[in-house]
Amino acid sequence: MEPHPGSGGRVVSMSSIAAVTSRIQELQSQLASLTPTDGPGFADALAGAQGTGQSAGASTSGQAVVDTAKKYLGLPYVWGGTDPTKGLDCSGLVQVVYKQLGIQLPRVAADQARCGQPVASLAEAKPGDLLAWDESSRSPGADHIAIYVGNGKMIEAPHTGANVRLVDVPSTPTYIRRILPNPDAPVAGSATAQGGGAQVGGVPYSDLFNAAGARYGVSPKLLAAVARQESGYNPKAVSGAGAQGLMQLMPGTARGLGVTNSFDPAQAVDGAARMLRDLTQRFGRVDLAVAAYNAGPGAVMRYDGVPPYAETRNYVRNVMSMAGLS
Repeated sequence: MEPHPGSGGRVVSMSSIAAVTSRIQELQSQLASLTPTDGPGFADALAGAQGTGQSAGASTSGQAVVDTAKKYLGLPYVWGGTDPTKGLDCSGLVQVVYKQLGIQLPRVAADQARCGQPVASLAEAKPGDLLAWDESSRSPGADHIAIYVGNGKMIEAPHTGANVRLVDVPSTPTYIRRILPNPDAPVAGSATAQGGGAQVGGVPYSDLFNAAGARYGVSPKLLAAVARQESGYNPKAVSGAGAQGLMQLMPGTARGLGVTNSFDPAQAVDGAARMLRDLTQRFGRVDLAVAAYNAGPGAVMRYDGVPPYAETRNYVRNVMSMAGLS
């Protein structure tokens, strides 16, 4: 549930609460009184700035939102939580998921439930839409929010003592909002989004690339191109920085992917395919996933695109060209 003033162990007098509530109502009244000559209202301006106006949203699918949210299933609920390494609250989950797909949303549920475009009913909702409820009289607007999965289910960070979970939609939402302009777009990272699922042939380890590509929805040609660029198809290669094997995984990266032996081509390709799938879903574009594979996700986030490193730009250009994705 959403944080509220006065929580967290502090004692707040009824007069203080009344004063805060009165001030909120006063501000709402002022916002509601804006005329067209005053400029757009707060909700419309916020929807335009934070909702469908995001360029990344045009290439992101609702299923990509759902797949990203599923990564946090089992994470503890933390009141006010915005750090996915520690725990999230309901709006923290929504904000983190959309941010990973390149879409910035406000921090609290009440503002998130004003973003994007309204959806008339749950029957018309699509995966990735936001479902929100006004469950408390303590503050105006939505105070709980979740991500719609489809088939009457949603992913939510429910309350203290519970974990992020997949559940049935419990009741008719007060608000249903669509953030993505095209939620039915192909999933970034899928065979369709990457220019087809054509298999690769005539190169070393083509069977491994084809199998991993089918398993994780990554272009086999992309995997083959990364292997060629990284190691020249040499499963025993070791870089000066310590990257190992066919796909040149750093030891720490390999451990995080569950790869116990980077010199085993089957393990290396499987790990690299999962990594490229996750990076593509995170950044919404294959070229950014390739850049993150080379320079790290932090560099892509820091420069909001392909980092201005000559090595990385040449790497991305070469890999995308070899994979037929440029």
